[in-house]
Amino acid sequence: MSRKNRSSNRTSRLRGLTPWAALLPMALTVLLGYLGAVLWTLRVSLSSSRTFPKDDFVGLAQYERLFGNERWLLSLENLAVYGLLFIGACMVIGFLLAVFIDQKVRGEGLLRTIFLYPYAMSFVATGLVWQWVLNPSDGIQQAVRQMGFENFTFDWIIDQDMVIYTVVIASVWQASGLVMALLLAGLRGIDEDIWKAARIDGIKPWRVYLSIVLPMLGASFATVFVLLFTAAVKVFDAVAAMTQGGPGTASDVPAKFIMDHLFGRANVALASAGAIVLLLTVLALVAPFFYARSRARSAGAVKGKGA
Repeated sequence: MSRKNRSSNRTSRLRGLTPWAALLPMALTVLLGYLGAVLWTLRVSLSSSRTFPKDDFVGLAQYERLFGNERWLLSLENLAVYGLLFIGACMVIGFLLAVFIDQKVRGEGLLRTIFLYPYAMSFVATGLVWQWVLNPSDGIQQAVRQMGFENFTFDWIIDQDMVIYTVVIASVWQASGLVMALLLAGLRGIDEDIWKAARIDGIKPWRVYLSIVLPMLGASFATVFVLLFTAAVKVFDAVAAMTQGGPGTASDVPAKFIMDHLFGRANVALASAGAIVLLLTVLALVAPFFYARSRARSAGAVKGKGA
């Protein structure tokens, strides 16, 4: 083999390695920064660690303590209420906003910016604003009473039975714009001929949305659901900024429980057990979703080759 051919082969091999070299930092970050941290957290959750990690092994004792803790169970109950309302309201409001903007209304660009702007804000700032808005002494309740409705009451943020709903309100206000943007992109991808055919056949618009558009947006809704679900599971900043988990522990959520025990109560093992439970909760939903998505792509590829 000539020197020229050997040089050409070496250059080709180097070019082939270049993409892998570019991916190496990210791969190391995933393996060491994420997977390594998960394994370390799992190991700590199986120990009796308190302020500092210990190298002992107590089995599932921390998980038994975790699910015997009333505050943890209350936080799970709050998370279930928060998650269902947050995801449902964001999907409904986001879809309605997307449908509204898809009508090619005047000032569409401005409206998109207005609806999406809350998502660009820090939730700490959002939470503080909503804390003031919902404060019975200075917010909505006081403003309405000054208008002459002296018996008006809106004190959810200090009501133990209603406080979790105030967190839902603030979260929905912030995240609905993102849902709108994602679903609007899906709506803009629908063939205009479908609407022309529906108008010719005299089909009412609501029927077209219900029977045709919504099924076609299945992938968009699935993506939105996964994003909202993961956001709901890890919710912390909204609660910390608005209620600090109060009154008492009425608005406590798992992420705040974990942070309090990790930094405030010096119980690393119990906090790690809670973190593993949250991780398994997310994986239990996300893993089947991605599996079904990969199967659907494989089936589509097989059909394409068969055609």
